[in-house]
Amino acid sequence: MNIAELDAQLNAQVLAGDILGAFEKFYAEDVVMQENKAEPLVGKDANRENEKKFLASVQEFHGASVEAAAVNGDVSFSQWKMDITFQGGYRTTLEQVAVRKWKDGQIVHERFFYNKG
Repeated sequence: MNIAELDAQLNAQVLAGDILGAFEKFYAEDVVMQENKAEPLVGKDANRENEKKFLASVQEFHGASVEAAAVNGDVSFSQWKMDITFQGGYRTTLEQVAVRKWKDGQIVHERFFYNKG
């Protein structure tokens, strides 16, 4: 499996607005996901619900881009910028880095790094 190609496909699917479809396709059943230093969520079911909760908090996506991406062995890195209005009208630009560990063509661990400021 070519990690760079898989990561690019995942990023393209997310940028096209198919976040949950990308999650179903690219994430392993035992995936562990973590936001900054928060407790990791274990398993696809728990993380699917977390993704749905995030999407429900969004009123409108105004745009997103991958500013940079790289691969080192079985780990991919991507730097994201997203312009989002959340429910209630709060509009902000989110910037984060996603670090993904891949195994057998699927993500087994993903951690997001961002400044909440």
